[in-house]
Amino acid sequence: MKAHCLPFSQIPHTTRLFTDFLAYAPNIRQFYPKSPHFAEWLKEEASRISYDAERRERVTTILERQNKSWDASALTLANLARLRKGAAAVVTGQQVGLFGGPMFAIYKALTAVKLAEESTAAGVDAVPIFWLATYDHDLAEVNHVAIPGAEGGAQVLTTPSRDVAGAPVSAVRLGEEILPLVEQAAKLLGDSEATQFLRESYRPGETLGTAFARLYAKIFAEWGVILLDASDGELDRIAKPMFRAAIERVDELDAALLARGKALDAGGYHQQVKVTSSSTLLFTIRQGARVPIHRRGNGGAAEFVIGTDSEAEKLSQAELINRIDSTPEQFSPNVLLRPIVQDYLLPTFAYTGGAAEAAYFAQAGAVFEALLGRVTPLVPRFSATILEPKMQRLLERHGVSLTDVFNGPEALRRQLAEHGLPKDLQSAFEAAKKSFDSHLSDIKEKLAKLDRTLVDAAETSRSKIEHQLERLHSQAARAEALKSELVSRHAALLSQSLYPDKGLQERGIGGIYFLARYGAEFLRELHDAMQTDCHDHRILEL
Repeated sequence: MKAHCLPFSQIPHTTRLFTDFLAYAPNIRQFYPKSPHFAEWLKEEASRISYDAERRERVTTILERQNKSWDASALTLANLARLRKGAAAVVTGQQVGLFGGPMFAIYKALTAVKLAEESTAAGVDAVPIFWLATYDHDLAEVNHVAIPGAEGGAQVLTTPSRDVAGAPVSAVRLGEEILPLVEQAAKLLGDSEATQFLRESYRPGETLGTAFARLYAKIFAEWGVILLDASDGELDRIAKPMFRAAIERVDELDAALLARGKALDAGGYHQQVKVTSSSTLLFTIRQGARVPIHRRGNGGAAEFVIGTDSEAEKLSQAELINRIDSTPEQFSPNVLLRPIVQDYLLPTFAYTGGAAEAAYFAQAGAVFEALLGRVTPLVPRFSATILEPKMQRLLERHGVSLTDVFNGPEALRRQLAEHGLPKDLQSAFEAAKKSFDSHLSDIKEKLAKLDRTLVDAAETSRSKIEHQLERLHSQAARAEALKSELVSRHAALLSQSLYPDKGLQERGIGGIYFLARYGAEFLRELHDAMQTDCHDHRILEL
């Protein structure tokens, strides 16, 4: 595996917020109290963790129960023992995408492993924990996965498994319908250890969450990753003080978030989450669906509303708090409260995530400060595009790079066609441009002697003629592309493999594909290629 760096500034759609965070620009520091460089602050931050012994024991006991139910490895159980004895946590997390989700979820887990190893080596004992966002209710985001076939084009596999509309994915139980889908995936992946892992994990009776957990327990067995199912009612009971605070201090939290939003706007940054005066940080379960809780009014006279239909339930603040006290398992945090709940439940001293999470953290910092008195530092996760040998050959054949692929499939097709124009036609265009430049320079020189005001007119003419020549060149390239099925096929293959749906490969291709194709050694090489002080996107040539 050969690794090359590509700055995020060269990747389309990268936000200014993220690039400024990576550079730790002065303007960004009010939103992130620690730099993205883990080694600079790990010892200091570990000393700031406030985590009482009783909570540590309760949470560790729950995690032992969960991980044993997924056939956790001996190393995972050893890491749980370290957690019980006082180890800190490096945390990451993700929605429970079908068959393990996109490749970046694999990168997240491995980054947590790497950071925990570096922390322990530096004298701060730490274990990696992967938070399964099983209370999430956006089924359309997790019920599918894209797996490339033998010819390279990705096939999207989708499970029809579902519960009531809007139910948390922890409620989506797999039935017999999952078996033919697993076999369809196996046909695409071929026989491998990873394929066997799929068959053992995605079975009737499992949920999307437990199947994902079983798969990751197998994939990361030798790394000792601790998995946490966030939808566990016992964890909700421990997290009850955070749920209560979200309602008891709703005015304060809302004001802090609105102020944070204004600060982001003033800095020229975006807000990932829209916050209004009717927002709260909690969801609850209503008729099986996960729905947000809104409020009307402020202070003690505030009314809280569950649901948006004509039968929406209305509660006073006291009534809602009583319900949280009696049934905390019916509540869950929104995306801005989630990291605070996570770090109340765990002795977290670093969280690793990508650009979207960096944007969430910029806002959630206001909630961290109010409820926990400290803001957990964010460390950018590993990010990469994998160039398989076939893709490398295609890039070399057509004289293009990965950044050319980022221009989109149509632009790439034109570029490949232009590179493939008949040599005599390409030479004719080059000769015409060279001749035009030479003759116009001569004309300008003589015009300058005759009347210098005509030089500007000559430059204007140059621009127009060059534009028409380039336009003709592009038209010739498009004509060649239409004639050449091979060029079109190669452009489509490169786009689908390296920039699917105009997004990074790590977000569009299932991680299970690379694990099945390259095996456990591939994970080890990935781990070794990670440099936690390098925050560029990596290009990995296999």
